[in-house]
Order: sequence, then structure tokens, then C-alpha cells
Amino acid sequence: MKAVQYRAVGSAPEVVTVPDPEPGPGQVMLKVTAAGVCHSDIAVMSRPAEQLPFPLPLTLGHEGVGTVAALGDGVKGLSIGESVAVYGPWGCGTCVKCAEGKENYCLRAKELGITPPGLGSPGAMAEYMIVDDPRHLVPLGDLDPVQAVPLTDAGLTPYHAIKRSLPKLVPGATAVVIGTGGLGHVAIQLLRAMTAVRVIALDVTDEKLALARAVGAHETVLSDAHAAAKVRELTGGVGAQVVLDFVGAPPTVATAGAAAAIDSDVTIVGLGGGALPVGFGSLPYNTTVTSPYWGSRAELTEVLDLARAGAVEVHVETYTLDEAPLAYERLHDGRINGRAVILPNG
Repeated sequence: MKAVQYRAVGSAPEVVTVPDPEPGPGQVMLKVTAAGVCHSDIAVMSRPAEQLPFPLPLTLGHEGVGTVAALGDGVKGLSIGESVAVYGPWGCGTCVKCAEGKENYCLRAKELGITPPGLGSPGAMAEYMIVDDPRHLVPLGDLDPVQAVPLTDAGLTPYHAIKRSLPKLVPGATAVVIGTGGLGHVAIQLLRAMTAVRVIALDVTDEKLALARAVGAHETVLSDAHAAAKVRELTGGVGAQVVLDFVGAPPTVATAGAAAAIDSDVTIVGLGGGALPVGFGSLPYNTTVTSPYWGSRAELTEVLDLARAGAVEVHVETYTLDEAPLAYERLHDGRINGRAVILPNG
């Protein structure tokens, strides 16, 4: 079968031919319908060899949906041809966090060498993929696979971040979204669907800010050295009760801290390498800074239910499997508006 792989440190992704997989006991093989292209992949592929946490080559794609193609011995509860989404942050399934459905915070994954698809295990950018356990599959039903696949990360991750801050996302409050790409433009929709807050979106191009307005941002601000001051101006000098940074680079993290109100949440989601100092006097009083990871299995179901209700619609650009390297190149250059989706069997 064809697959998109990261094959050598510092190289671009390649389309290669690899053996067709077969499901082992307890595993499920999917015929992949769609796979998302994420900035996290670029962040991983930018690391030097000593910081790469898994061996190469690696089939990419940690956002995946597909139809059940084959079942390993002992697998029950799934039907051949059933449309499913892959829950990506695989855990051990038995620790306290996994028992709560929070496999994104599994206590033993590193110890046991358990890695997500596309981020250590073979991912969804292939004609077929193996899912390690049926509990990591969520029924899609009648959802459009192309629209649904980004929700497994670009929807789940912001949903998880927003949900933890709901006590501060009250009517009259302001939420700032920094970076309105794959995750950020979904976050804006989630904020509008889940809360009555004012949403201010920040990004570096007029095109991305136009998308932010189209999906529900009340205000848009160019993300530059003056952005935090503009947020404070728009909020009457108070600042934002919740700031969600989907870039995470040093300049955006600094903006996040400078835009935060007293008793606020600053959530750093992006993998841009920025860090925000925490200490008395460095941020407004009682500011909480957090760096969450993905989301729980239950939260993925909730995100898909929001999509079924029409509350979230991902702006997607589709590519064939052979065009995947081009999609990564465009993403790296900031030329993807929304989310790029690969159609391995399309």
C-alpha cells in the first residue's frame, strides 16, 4: 500500500510503498477515509535526532477516520464497513487516568513505549492503518469523514482546553484566541457554541483573520507587538479572562501573558517552544497558566456530537495521498487556511 512517511531526520515527508498491514489479536484494521495534516507533525520533524522520541521511518497522520476493514482475534462490538474515528492519545488502559477515559494523561504510556498513531506508531496517512484496541475507535455514524477527521485533534484539543476554563467563560467575559488556523478556527466556533463570551482572534495575515470573522470572532487583531495593548483597549483596560494560544511561540506566549486579566486562565496549546514565567508580580494576580494535551475519549464523543448538531464546521482543503508532501509544504509556509485533509483512498 501507499503511505506518507517521515524517513530521515531533517528530510521532507515522502510517499512510499509499504507492506499491507494485518491486525493482530485485539487489533482493528481500518481502510483510511481521511487523515489530517497538523502543525504538530512539522514541530516533530523539526527536532534534531537526539530529541526525536521514536525511530524512523514513521507513517504520519495522528488524525484519522476510516471504515473497519478487518478484525483481529477477540475483537467484538464492531462491524466490517463501519465508519469510525480514531482516538489518538493511546494509553495503557489500566492506570487511574485511563480508567477515567483520560488516556491523554496516561501515567504509564512512556514507561510501556505506547505512542499515538503518527507520533510513534504507524499513522493514518496510508491506505490502511492498524488501531491497537477497539476502545480507541468512536462511531462516526452519518458524519462526513472529511469534515470529521480534524475534530479528532483540531476539535478535541481546543474543546479540552475550553472545557477546563468554562467557570471563567461567563457572559460578559472575553476570550482571546491566538492563531486561527487548524485548531484556532475550531476553537472560535466552540467558544461561540459553548459560551456567551466575546471572542477576540489574533493572527498574522488578513486572510486568516477573515476566516476568524467568518466562523464567529467578534473582533480580530493583527498578531504583532501591539496586539496585547489592542486587546486591553477592546476590553476597557481589563484584559481577557481566558487566553488560548494555539501557536505557543515566544512572541505569542508573551502576548498571551500581557493580554491576560486578573484571575484569568492562560492556556498554551501550540508547540512553538515558548514559555511564560510564573511568579509573584510576573503576571496579573491569580493567573493560571497551563499546557494541556489533546483530550479524553468522552470529550471526543462530545465534540462529534457538537458537529452533528451543526455547531462546528471545519474549513478544509483536500489533497490526495500523492499530494501530501505539498500539503505539508503549504502548511509550513502558512498557506493553509483551516485544515488540510489527505484522502488516502480518494
